[in-house]
Amino acid sequence: MRFVIVIDTQRDFMAADGALSVAGAEALVPAAERFLAGLRPAETAGVLFTYDTHETEVYAASPEAEQFPPHCLKGTPGWANMLDPALVHPAIPVYRLEKGVFDMWAEPALALRDERGPEAPPLPRDCFFEQLKAKGVTEVTVIGVAADYCVKWAVEGLLARGFDVTVPESLTRGIVRQIRTVADEDFAGRLRVLPAEAAAAA
Repeated sequence: MRFVIVIDTQRDFMAADGALSVAGAEALVPAAERFLAGLRPAETAGVLFTYDTHETEVYAASPEAEQFPPHCLKGTPGWANMLDPALVHPAIPVYRLEKGVFDMWAEPALALRDERGPEAPPLPRDCFFEQLKAKGVTEVTVIGVAADYCVKWAVEGLLARGFDVTVPESLTRGIVRQIRTVADEDFAGRLRVLPAEAAAAA
């Protein structure tokens, strides 16, 4: 049983004309759609979509604004997910997590919400992942962008919490460094990178 995290597959990052487009990310969309549609309920504990989420006034005063132009402003076309959560089998739980910084673990009060049942109460992030481990789910697959930013920090937090993490090479792109370089330089063998051919056959 594994859990899947889809990092920031939003238009501003994924589309070629997005506000902070990651080179090659738009080409990932068909493969990511096939990956999500192929997930099996018996093998998948759930899928979490993270959303980079900014407000114009708040972002302008943030440290991130010194490095990157405004992007993923909530409610704008650029904030929208380029992958439809409905692709995931209806028997697999689907969640969303809106975050205001690169690192999905950095903000203390974040909570997951049920993507299919927005009326359900929010699930505190840290408690959610503790409960996931308590249920025996120790494997997490991470896809999305960018390999050397938000994907990297998602992986770092998962490893720190004792999960085994896999990133399919064909389902992520980096801004400066690609995932194999990130794995070698930042994780020293602790992150499994699934080769493109293996991901295609999975």
